[in-house]
Amino acid sequence: MAVDIARVKALVMSLPAVTSAPHFHRTAFRTPRKIFATLDEAGLDINLMFDLDLRDAFCERAPAAFRPVPGGWGRRGATRCDLTVVDEATLVYALTAAHRLAAPQTRPRRRRTEEA
Repeated sequence: MAVDIARVKALVMSLPAVTSAPHFHRTAFRTPRKIFATLDEAGLDINLMFDLDLRDAFCERAPAAFRPVPGGWGRRGATRCDLTVVDEATLVYALTAAHRLAAPQTRPRRRRTEEA
């Protein structure tokens, strides 16, 4: 059931346009737009930057593996995932959801109008 730290890093880095950097006592993973996950240096948990709906959905679906981060971050959607409990398929789904929220937003291309 558990996912080890090397596998977590490989899964996160396989997502498009992800970079990693030290972030206090964690490793932050980000898109060009913002951080979407931070991994504990011991590899015991990963914090995922969800919106409130995703936080609630994951915490309800797998309460042993997901819980809100304590304090203000958790009230804004940040969710802790226990890597000693979560299965890989659920983790991939959660990482993909957090990554999607942090991906750069694309604007629809404006059509040129032809002048007569």
